[in-house]
Amino acid sequence: MDIDFSLVLVIAVTVTGVVWAVDHWLLAPKRQAVLTGVESETGAALDEDTRRKLAPEPLVVEYSKSFFPVLALVLVLRSFLVEPFQIPSGSMLPTLEIGDFILVNKYHYGIRLPVLNTKVVPINDPERGDVVVFKYPNNPRINYIKRVVGLPGDRIRYDNKTLIINGEAAPQALLAQLPPLEPRRELLREQLGDVEHRIYKDLVRPRPAKEWVVPEGHYFMVGDNRDNSNDSRFWGFVPDELIVGKAFAVWMHWENWFSLPSFKNNGVIE
Repeated sequence: MDIDFSLVLVIAVTVTGVVWAVDHWLLAPKRQAVLTGVESETGAALDEDTRRKLAPEPLVVEYSKSFFPVLALVLVLRSFLVEPFQIPSGSMLPTLEIGDFILVNKYHYGIRLPVLNTKVVPINDPERGDVVVFKYPNNPRINYIKRVVGLPGDRIRYDNKTLIINGEAAPQALLAQLPPLEPRRELLREQLGDVEHRIYKDLVRPRPAKEWVVPEGHYFMVGDNRDNSNDSRFWGFVPDELIVGKAFAVWMHWENWFSLPSFKNNGVIE
């Protein structure tokens, strides 16, 4: 089952905040009134232990006051600044490996409301070559990560395993055939706009050429592991409202519970 953590976090912040507010404005004054009355009758100030016994703070209020500031801070950070993600598949090899933990800039493409993902403050538009996290159009509860290949209005053609953008082939240079003795795939350097990055291509028969025109307000996303990526070539375009943010760094690698975390891949995402 896919859990919408943003929705859970918003609900948790709302509930703890409401409990805290109700206690602050309604319940706490009543408890204080009881304590003030006792002190007036006895003519002596009550110590802290006695005050807690005579007018105990409800447990739900205590927990809410403790959790609300932390939850609110987490909500602000992951909704408007930076959100961590883990890479679950090899579709972005060799750029990103399975188990890489990445950081995503949430404000680079504009400030969006949590859960609704509605852009309220536009800042930048995705650029060709950016590595972007977005909500999968066929199931927005799932986050995908791919590279921006096509911008609104672009004509994209994929022919003989080469991207042709507005009539010009994306420059590629062969770096290696892997494994060297019995090669099954190629490691290449590709140029998309101002971004230079590495890609994988399997040494298999090319698929038939296909062509697309990117609609306004949409983007064409492709994985760097070209023959092992479920991307726009198969399910279409990504609307701007499903963009989550720009991936900019790897901060840890942890493939599974049976392995130790490492920092071998740490660095800026190209």
